[in-house]
This record gives sequence, structure tokens and C-alpha cells, in this order.
Amino acid sequence: MSESITITDNRTGKSVEIPVVNGGVDMKAIQGLMPGTWILDPGFTGTASTESAITDLDGINGILRYRGYPIEQLAEKSNFLEVCYLLLNGELPSAAEQEKWVHDVTYHTFVHENMRKRFMEGFHHDAHPMGMLMSGIAALSTFYPEAKDIDDPFNRYKQINRLISKVPTIAAMAYRSSIGMPFNYPDNELDYSANFLSMMWKIAEPNHVPDPVLAKALDVLLILHADHEQNCSTTTMRVVGSSHSDPYSAAASATGALYGPRHGGANESVIHMLSDIGSYEDLGPFVESVKAGNSRLMGFGHRVYKAYDPRATIVKEQADKVFAVTGKSPLLDMALKLEEIALNDDYFKSRNLYPNVDFYTGLIYQAMGFPLNMFTVLFTIGRMPGWLAHWQESLEQGQRISRPRQIYTGVGVRDYVDVGSR
Repeated sequence: MSESITITDNRTGKSVEIPVVNGGVDMKAIQGLMPGTWILDPGFTGTASTESAITDLDGINGILRYRGYPIEQLAEKSNFLEVCYLLLNGELPSAAEQEKWVHDVTYHTFVHENMRKRFMEGFHHDAHPMGMLMSGIAALSTFYPEAKDIDDPFNRYKQINRLISKVPTIAAMAYRSSIGMPFNYPDNELDYSANFLSMMWKIAEPNHVPDPVLAKALDVLLILHADHEQNCSTTTMRVVGSSHSDPYSAAASATGALYGPRHGGANESVIHMLSDIGSYEDLGPFVESVKAGNSRLMGFGHRVYKAYDPRATIVKEQADKVFAVTGKSPLLDMALKLEEIALNDDYFKSRNLYPNVDFYTGLIYQAMGFPLNMFTVLFTIGRMPGWLAHWQESLEQGQRISRPRQIYTGVGVRDYVDVGSR
């Protein structure tokens, strides 16, 4: 049997055979058969916009792998900076490569003083940290104008390093500014996740060493969010990068995509949902309301996963460890019972509504002390290496500038009428 499909234009009787390669077909062949005819796919839900060797996502079977490594193994045995290296370079680092990479990231965490004194202080007192972070990432391009030289691999490495290094610093600055607290400088004696927590929470003590359980939990959550194939923000990174924009501008655009509640705000929505339910006793009526179409079940189901999200199991394990340190969230019992109901109800099972990674991450962040408006900021820190890996890959692929087509549905030709005659 031939690994191909045949498309026939019934208007002309002409046919074209298109080979199936890696589960996809090259639809450009249709243009030779039917010039001027476009494939209409709103939301690109059935269109592969690129080939990529970074993340393998099998939503039917609940599989997520970075460069071939199962997410379960990376979450258990690796750390976030090692995963960053893996995503960017395709292989796990040697001991020497790991040492250099960690050193380069650690010693680039500081930002220019003008960023703190003039830029961040210029925001209104109640500015959202995510808006401040997005603006700060874009502003980095003005401090590093050489970033526009995207054809130089060594220059690309420097900018990639700076983004992974400095985004947590800017994120902590945005939070501290939003609550009127002074900025904490990075502590190069701490690892990546512990350093971020230190910049967030240090008050007046000379050194702030976060609880290692909380630092480890954050590191795992960053790993789980590091990449997820061609989602909205990653595609934005590739699209903007296809114009050969500098990586700071592309990353700021991707951050803007993640800022939207339909993409980066899911874990925040879970907290709102659990809070709105009110009490443990109200879970039953809430579930019936969901079935009747009057309420939405947040943190369940996924555009890609049609089985249990493999990241959700890992997050649930981390939640137990975090709550042992912080104390149990009052919303946890409700979340556990809601999961139990959904996993045993044919209504939800028949619709593939299983818990996703966002169902428990918000509870963990809240227990660690993060306010709701920082949840998407944390997502951005985790997703940055994935964005940069795709940006780098697209340049190495020689990706053409993105230029989708449209199906025009407006009025036909008409003549201009002078304003006095309208």
C-alpha cells in the first residue's frame, strides 16, 4: 500500500498524489493542481507549520518527550538548566559543558542599572507584573543592539544565555515593584530556582536561602513548562522570528501571546473556580452545573492530550511535598475530590476531560506565596528555553517568513462615492 493520498479536482478531473512523510503531507502540491486555492484551517488546528526535532508530543497516548527523553525521567533526575541545554543543543551536556553552561547563566543574571532605576520605576504602582515583564524583555534589545546579528552562532548563544539568565531577574523586579518593595540583586551562590525565590522573598536578611523542597518543586514545574510543541506562544516566537527580528523582540511577542487568559492563565482560572465553588459540600451541585453547560470545569481536558496529561501526575507528586512544608491549602481537598469525581464519571471520561498540568500548579504556586498575577510570569520563565530552541531551530532551517493566506469574504468591487452623496 502506497504511503500517500490522492486529491482530485472534480472541476477539471486532474489529480495529484501527495506522499505521507512522518504522518504529514506537503499541501503545497495542491497549488500545482489548483492554483489560487487555499486550505482553510482556522486556528491551524490541523496544519503543521513546521518540522521540528525538539519536542515529541503524542496526545492520544499521553506522551511528552524533550529530544527523546521522557518528561517523567527529566522531572525526576534532571534540573531546569540541564533541560534548557538539552532543548537548545539536542543532547544532554557533558560534565564540562554543564559546568560552563551553568556558570554562563549564573553570571549573567544581573541587569543594567538603568533597567531598575529608570525603566521599572516608570510603571504605575499597580502595573501587572506580566505587562512589566513583557516590556522588560523587549527593552533588553535596546541594551544589546548586537542581538540583531542573528546569523552569528556565537552571538546567538550570548543572547539566548542572557534571556534565560535575566528573565527571572526582571520577573522578580516586576513583582517587587508591584508591591512597593526594594529590588533584590541576584545571589550567584544559589542555583537558578533558589536564586529566583531569594530575589522574590528576601526582606532585610543578608542572605536568603529558600527551603530546598520549594526550590526543587519550582525547578520541576519549570521543567514541565519548558516546551510543549507548537502552542500559541511558541508559534508566535517562530512567526516573529521568521522576519529575522532580534530574539528579545520575538520573545516579548511570545510573552504577549502567553499573557492571554486562553493560553497562560489556565492555572489562575483553576484557583478562581475552586474559590467560587465555595465549599466541599458544593462540589456536587457544581459538577451537575458543568454537565448542564452552565459552568466550566477549569484545569481539565487539553487541546492536544486525549488521555491523562503526563505532567499532571508529576505536579501532583510535587504538591504533596510542597504542602508538607507550607501546610495544606484549604482548596486542596476540593481539588482532590473534584478530580476523583471527574475520573469516575462517564460524562467526563467520554469527553477525555482528565486533569492537565494546570490543575495543581496554581495550588502549588499559591502555597509557595505567589500571588495570582505572578502565575503567568512563572510560566514565562519556564517556557523561555523552549521558545529560544524553536527560534534557533527555525533559523537553522532557513525558515521562510511566515505569510498565511486568507479566504476573502468581503464585498465585491464598488466605486468610491463622495461624502456629500452618501
